[in-house]
Amino acid sequence: MAVTGDKQEPPPVDEGVLRPQPTSEGEVEVPYSIYTSKEKWLIVAMVALAGFYSPLPANIYFPAIPTIARAFHKSNDAINQTVTIYLVFQGISPMLWGPISDRYGRRLVYLVCLSILVASSIGMALCPTDRFWLLLFLRCFQSGGSASTIALGAGVIGDISTSRERGGYFGMFNLGPMLAPCIAPAMGGALSQGLGWRSIFWCIVIMVAACLLCIALFLPETLRSIAGNGSIPVPRRLRAIVPLVGCKATQEAFDPESRTKPKHSVNPFVLFTYPDVIVLLSFTGIVYAVNYTITATISSAFAKNYPHLSETVLGLCYLPVGAGMIIGSTMTGKMLDWEYARIKANADDKFTIEYARLRIMPFYLILFVICVVAWGWTIQAKAHMAVPLILGVFLGWTSMGILNSTMTLNIDILQSRSSGATACTNLVRCSLGAILISVIDRMVNAWGDGWTYTFWGGICALLLPLMFLEIKMGPKWRMKREAAEKEQT
Repeated sequence: MAVTGDKQEPPPVDEGVLRPQPTSEGEVEVPYSIYTSKEKWLIVAMVALAGFYSPLPANIYFPAIPTIARAFHKSNDAINQTVTIYLVFQGISPMLWGPISDRYGRRLVYLVCLSILVASSIGMALCPTDRFWLLLFLRCFQSGGSASTIALGAGVIGDISTSRERGGYFGMFNLGPMLAPCIAPAMGGALSQGLGWRSIFWCIVIMVAACLLCIALFLPETLRSIAGNGSIPVPRRLRAIVPLVGCKATQEAFDPESRTKPKHSVNPFVLFTYPDVIVLLSFTGIVYAVNYTITATISSAFAKNYPHLSETVLGLCYLPVGAGMIIGSTMTGKMLDWEYARIKANADDKFTIEYARLRIMPFYLILFVICVVAWGWTIQAKAHMAVPLILGVFLGWTSMGILNSTMTLNIDILQSRSSGATACTNLVRCSLGAILISVIDRMVNAWGDGWTYTFWGGICALLLPLMFLEIKMGPKWRMKREAAEKEQT
């Protein structure tokens, strides 16, 4: 019997009008989703845009910290409390919103979260400089509104796609949340220097309001317990104002039975008891934390070692990492889909989703470790700045390759709880990122950049056995869990 991550594997979907595909017995098989491939890409593009605003408020804020400290008559360390509290709520809030969206729908939670982000950003733009406590308070809500868009987007992708196509969609989706840390610092520095620190928050308001309008107008409800494969009419409050997608499906593609049985909101912390999920979370969290630490310290590392650079040029130094992330997302997404189809076609009944997703992981991980170590020694040696910039491209590429693979597999094995699964991922990686950011300066001061990043590169190298453990034991753990869940229903 084949071991896969999906209960149902529909045939490929026509690019034009979606039509049911006949099975070998001549029966008509209803598609997993009524949306055509182009419509799915449009949906993924919308949720990727929303995902861009998850890390944006954190990273666009960094260049303005000294200016805000002077405005509020506080030290930089005091203003850094707003960064810490943001990371805390960034990790916690998806644990609330993710399960709610798995129960009550994606669209409504999107609208609520983005509205909170807009309102809190307006408050921060208008915050009096003698009310530092209010800045901290609003920062909590800003984080709570923005952080959950990643978990929601993962839920949408799990709703509309099967394992054979999910890698490409997840690759595109990850571009949003991964590009923001590279683009936002340059934006924040330019806005703060040219228009003042309040302009940063007004910029967030304008950008998020445009995204909120796009979601309200065009995003359909995709939760399968409500909309099924997209064919089931949903309550008016959950409908897109302008039904841009789903209009080309034929009547035969509609299937009320595709609606899954609604479940009570599952406590996402239960996922931490699943050994295969713990392995994936460890992998994702450590790689993300190391990569995020390098990204967050690019400007300070370059300013220290290349003091002739202006603030504008320092902001531009983030772009090579962003370019690498674009390459990584595009290549890895297509490669994951290609590997899935190839391995499944050749494996017969021995196919496992874990092997299909993680087979190319050793290449990415080894190259990532080499780049991390090389980054540290390059910075310490004050090599020509072209060298760390080139390394930044490879760091962005390999980190996205690793994260796309592990997060796609996480959705594969927990498809019915995709938002909760991504919320757990977010909690782990934000927590590890916050810890690493808090200690990296002390490590660099004590050990130097070279040995510091050699240490973290070695930690990442130790993840390789975990990957082989997941490939070998993951299917057994998953089948045992699914059998236990089936007995309970």
